[in-house]
Amino acid sequence: MNDVLLLARTHILTALRERVTLFWFLVFPVFLLVILSLIFGQIGQQGEITFDVSLVNFDGSTTSIFSGMIEGVFENLAQSDDAEDDPLFALRHAEADEDLDSFLAAELTAVRRGRRAAVIVIPEGFGHELEQQVVSSGSPGGSSSTEGPSLMVYYSEGNAASDMAVSIIKQVLAGVNREILARSGRFDQTVAIEASSTWVGSESGGTVYVDFLLPGIILMGFFTNSLFGIPGAILFSRDHRVLRRYWVTPLSVPRYLGGLSIGHLTLCAFQFGILLIVGRFGLGSTVSFASLSAVLHLLLAAATFMAFGFLIASLARTANAGMAVANILNMPMMFLSGLFFPITGLPMFIRAIVYVNPVSYLADGLRSSVGVESAVFPAALVIAVPLGWIALSTGIASWRLRWDVAR
Repeated sequence: MNDVLLLARTHILTALRERVTLFWFLVFPVFLLVILSLIFGQIGQQGEITFDVSLVNFDGSTTSIFSGMIEGVFENLAQSDDAEDDPLFALRHAEADEDLDSFLAAELTAVRRGRRAAVIVIPEGFGHELEQQVVSSGSPGGSSSTEGPSLMVYYSEGNAASDMAVSIIKQVLAGVNREILARSGRFDQTVAIEASSTWVGSESGGTVYVDFLLPGIILMGFFTNSLFGIPGAILFSRDHRVLRRYWVTPLSVPRYLGGLSIGHLTLCAFQFGILLIVGRFGLGSTVSFASLSAVLHLLLAAATFMAFGFLIASLARTANAGMAVANILNMPMMFLSGLFFPITGLPMFIRAIVYVNPVSYLADGLRSSVGVESAVFPAALVIAVPLGWIALSTGIASWRLRWDVAR
């Protein structure tokens, strides 16, 4: 057992002495956690984000109060009562002498290019149709099932800001609809469902995005550590004939791999502790990993990524080739996994890659286990897909990995 522990100690000390390895192992994950939290940590908090929205009122020339009511509501939301806070919307209108059709076409182009979050269109005759609907539904024998007039809201699918803006616009319109029902005498306040709201986390700490980001950065650290550390240790030792010296001793291959694995898991634990301290005390994260489910997901992630490291070591003939393979896999698997942003709303051809990426399931399982967000994938897949990749990677590695150092 002493030889296994000595190998683990050697692997740890070697990793900590290498400046390049130390940068990617520790400095880069901490830097990424801090910089992303500072840039995006305030998203979703009051007064910290403003959506560029355009309103095109083709019904503006009518005398209906409803079109003016809707326009007035959004104009109020484009103003702030507090001078230190930005308004919710930056509302854009057509100029008095500007053609509305041309203005609408230009604003739709701006939405497609990401310069506008949404465009709200009040169609011509909207107010008159709505008044007729209210009158007919409120009269004796009138029917309330007739489909009423509708507004058009244009947005950019897959754009996070656009999706958020449309969600808020729908809530605003629901409130307007409630007001219209109240004015027409069809809304009963006594049977209305009241809702209260409260902040989750600190209002000033920006913890919403940090809590989402921290598990992803931890998994990213495990992933890069395994993808580069494991193949590097094996292939560089083989290239420099270090393995030759091991094999002339009673040390066996399984014990060598055991020592390497213990050292690697120790580095992952050290990395986890540093990131948790920075996230908790430096950035105000409230995520707790003190649960059996979270610990099991972390161990499953470490085992999955370690298996990928053995796979790369088996596919590459030299250390430089191993680093090249690791670089090819690193970026696509990291960024197409939901480590840094939600995977919902992605185009279908990208989601196809996400669904075969084990990192996606590990990120989803870890976040759901710590209560950051609801699980996207079924619990069985969260476990089965990483285990399948472990079996596949270890199977290929045991078949292809060569310990012959006589090359």
